Amino acid sequence: MKNGRSWLRGFLMEAAALMVLGSVHLFAQGRGGGAAQTAKAAAPIDLTGYWVAVISEDWRWRMVTPAKGDYASIPLTKDGKALADTWDPAKDTSEGEQCRSYAAPGLMRLPARFHLTWQDDNTLRVDSDLGMQTRLFHFGNWKSPGGAATWQGDSVARWEMPRAGFGAAPATGGSLTVNTTNIKPGYMRKNGVMFSANAKLTEYFDLVREEGGDIWLVDTVVLDDPKNLQVPWTTPIHYKKEADGSKWDPTPCSATW
Repeated sequence: MKNGRSWLRGFLMEAAALMVLGSVHLFAQGRGGGAAQTAKAAAPIDLTGYWVAVISEDWRWRMVTPAKGDYASIPLTKDGKALADTWDPAKDTSEGEQCRSYAAPGLMRLPARFHLTWQDDNTLRVDSDLGMQTRLFHFGNWKSPGGAATWQGDSVARWEMPRAGFGAAPATGGSLTVNTTNIKPGYMRKNGVMFSANAKLTEYFDLVREEGGDIWLVDTVVLDDPKNLQVPWTTPIHYKKEADGSKWDPTPCSATW
């Protein structure tokens, strides 16, 4: 009898696991089990709209231009510190490099507004009013065209689908993961704290809905750059959704503010 109970318990556990896996598979493939959905159709969360950065941390490094040599809280290597100590904003401007702090690793930390839209069914577009930059998040089997590095690099995105509940209950939530490479060397902080050409940027986007109706977007940023960083630099960035684009204020890049 004891062996019979053990067999039954194992059978039920295996069956429950198969139900969960099956429901996740159906969620990813579509109810009809046909061709894979586009990224836009398969999105578990809606990131489109206007978002404003809420500077809840690192205020003195994000709202004003820090003093030269102020790289506190960033785990710089010896090479990274040496580069930061050579910062010259006037030189950046004269050489047409005033967008260095608007490259992908620094852009999302700026006190800016961002407009997220679908450029096409498999490309999520992110525009910033500050610096007037555009990032493109490519889903699916997209391959980088190669070529020279750019401020925003090449970004490959994927949805992180939620797990189904017990008994194949409907899945809810989800998040977005974005990996960016081929980024032109620029600043992770406005005062010349630089990342190298080998830097890799990974971001995890999550939505948070408050009971009062406010919607927040959290971008957890991980910058990996063994040349200039002792360890990957991880920072959470917060944005609040706005009703419309009435406060949108396109402003060109500037070496300081």
